[in-house]
Amino acid sequence: MSVNDNEPYVTADGRKIGGVLMEMKNITLRFGGVKAITDISFDIREGEIRAIIGPNGAGKSSMLNVISGFYIPQEGEVWYKGAPRPQMKPYEVAQQGIARTFQNIALFEGMTVLDNVMTGRLNHMKTGLLAQAIWKGKAQAEEVENREVAEKIIDFLEIQHIRKTPVARLPYGLKKRVELARALAAQPSLLLLDEPMAGMNVEEKEDMSRFILDVNDEFGTTIALIEHDMGVVMDLSDRVVVMDYGKKIGDGTPDEVRNNQNVIDAYLGVAHD
Repeated sequence: MSVNDNEPYVTADGRKIGGVLMEMKNITLRFGGVKAITDISFDIREGEIRAIIGPNGAGKSSMLNVISGFYIPQEGEVWYKGAPRPQMKPYEVAQQGIARTFQNIALFEGMTVLDNVMTGRLNHMKTGLLAQAIWKGKAQAEEVENREVAEKIIDFLEIQHIRKTPVARLPYGLKKRVELARALAAQPSLLLLDEPMAGMNVEEKEDMSRFILDVNDEFGTTIALIEHDMGVVMDLSDRVVVMDYGKKIGDGTPDEVRNNQNVIDAYLGVAHD
């Protein structure tokens, strides 16, 4: 069976891949007279790690912003869980179960690690501001429940030792891990990672790769990521979509993409005999 068939299957390492969770249908995005994305279609399946790669300026981040609701395409549709998604604000997309990290770290520098992770629980907080200020009954129980989730994620990502540290004091690699923790605190169905390894050394990349695999394996979270490190992409991903100048030039398993001549010419830079 082809990986592109919409049938559940089990990977060689025992992971379960389900049907289509999100589908991009003929997406075109323009900024004035410039096309950032031109008529691109691909899907993301439940339980998989889906990579989006391409040279600088290929339109990868623009595509991630379409998926997360920051950009509204002029043409095409985004389908999520079997239905077309109407135009939404980013917080409404988050309420649908989609969370993300950013290429440029977007944390609250003056707040502690724990407080930053707790902000990922905002969509799960149902009591009003007055009830939270009084902090009794339902509001107190809700706070305790959300804190327990945040603490479990902090333990999972092995950042217990910095949980009370202001983010501004942390080195870059740990900040990236805190941002991942905040996204996971939302308990998303679909996690979007925008260059999670950017600026990291080899050891930090190994740690982040391990955590991404663990998130996918233990939480069953579907992950779509943009990443420039081809070794990471080929090791982590179930399928890879390749963009160049806003167009899709490849889509398939890592092996299929690695041997795609269009991809080799545009991105990998390896001569073909």
